[in-house]
Amino acid sequence: MLKANIISAADSVELIKNGDTVCTVGMTLVSSSEAILKAIEKSFLESGYPNNLTLLHASGQSDRKDGIQHFAHEGLVTRIIGAHWGLQPRWMEMISNNKVEAYCLPQGQIAQLYRSMACGLPGKMSKVGLGTFIDPRIEGGKMNERTKALKDIVDVMEFKGQEYLFFNEIPIDVCIIRGTTCDEMGNLSTDEEAMKLEVLPAVLATKRYGGKVIAQVKSIAETGSLHPKNITVPGVFIDAVVVCENPMIDHRQTSSWYYDSSYSGHSRVPKSRIEPLLLDERKFIGRRACLEIHDGAVINLGTGIPNDCVGKICQEEALDDNIMITVESGIYGGIQAGGVDFGIGQNLLAMIGHHEQMDYYNGAGVDITFMGMGELDAEGNVNATKMGSRCTGSGGFIDITQNAKKVVFCGTFTASGAIYDFSEGKLKIIKEGKIKKMVSRVGQISFNGKISREKNQDVVIVTERAVFKLIPEGVLLTEIAPGMDLERDVLGLMDFRPIISKDLKFMNPQLFSEGMFGLKDLILS
Repeated sequence: MLKANIISAADSVELIKNGDTVCTVGMTLVSSSEAILKAIEKSFLESGYPNNLTLLHASGQSDRKDGIQHFAHEGLVTRIIGAHWGLQPRWMEMISNNKVEAYCLPQGQIAQLYRSMACGLPGKMSKVGLGTFIDPRIEGGKMNERTKALKDIVDVMEFKGQEYLFFNEIPIDVCIIRGTTCDEMGNLSTDEEAMKLEVLPAVLATKRYGGKVIAQVKSIAETGSLHPKNITVPGVFIDAVVVCENPMIDHRQTSSWYYDSSYSGHSRVPKSRIEPLLLDERKFIGRRACLEIHDGAVINLGTGIPNDCVGKICQEEALDDNIMITVESGIYGGIQAGGVDFGIGQNLLAMIGHHEQMDYYNGAGVDITFMGMGELDAEGNVNATKMGSRCTGSGGFIDITQNAKKVVFCGTFTASGAIYDFSEGKLKIIKEGKIKKMVSRVGQISFNGKISREKNQDVVIVTERAVFKLIPEGVLLTEIAPGMDLERDVLGLMDFRPIISKDLKFMNPQLFSEGMFGLKDLILS
């Protein structure tokens, strides 16, 4: 009879060899196999084994302290290939200080690459990343000086007269996944997880190269007691099962709580529990961004202001029944969690796999995406991936923005220390930010403005004091906030001069309202 190989977290480390490529699956701290990751870290710190690993991951997997932060030791990992490190300060520090070889690839392309590898292909082709820092003619996704001289892992190719990027296969030796329950045969369910993720494609990619799969679970069930439709990974593909000894700490549903059934779709919460956001610069930007929505739109929310504010504003204004909110993790509708718990939600209407969600974003393209913005230049290029030495990485930003029908970038006009007052029906800047974000040339091209303008993509940039739009000729200033002086508060703080609309307007004064500001009526009218 087939039987699961149940071992301790400490013993699971023995399945990893020095120099292996280790793939971990998760997003933020959701589905992070903490018991196994901690055991690997402990073994390395005590004995120096394992070492010289390549760490491969699609989504960012940390809450600033745990997750793949456990791998952030010089010597444990020699090369990291991932999409996002914004919640991983130790990794950003190691990358910035050239302590590790570092490649950044678009999150969706990594998740989909697993599927391509699983079915025997040498990689995958895509237009995602062309003209951005992923393109080997620009940076090739290489995030520090140490990596620049190394071999490209992305190629440019031509097929039927069109240009594509080719993301080369990355053979996986060990894959670490997490589920809720395994039966005695090793069949794994993910019932209490808050995302579906790309678990099965990563597992099958690993098996294609003869690699080992290690699964962390809460409990073991009798064989045959789990519904076959609820099995995420058949047991024949799992080499070892680790039952978490301390699930309250090492098997949390997400960073901020151990388990809430409403985030795994097993219960619903009353909408009355939603607390309205206080009116500050983030909510103000979110409100103005929401005016770009049309009735019936399918929208995407990126990290930061979009996820933390736009979705909640739509719910406060009772617009959520007129639109469909999606997040890159694969969730539809509901009430989105934010901050370190990004990617999950309560009262969801649907949940699909991470790689499947990226099929939609890369193919049909979402109607409207709301994304954060670090820098903007005169070409309309946006940097959201590397600010000075702080290399957050792309996450799903490039996958989503490149193919969305409409892109709404959300961010403050300046950074670092700005203080605002919205209390008198106009904007008052109490203290200006120290860092300009409207620059002559962005530090890294996360979004290529020239390519976007050439294909007439609808792009709007929303800040607390000014709204811009990309047009064929460049960046057009269309609105400023009441209370702002055009020269002093806007143009004087830009390193380039935008085209100024002949119909330059003040932002809608309703944006300053306390309570509901009438978004639904404004959209539907």
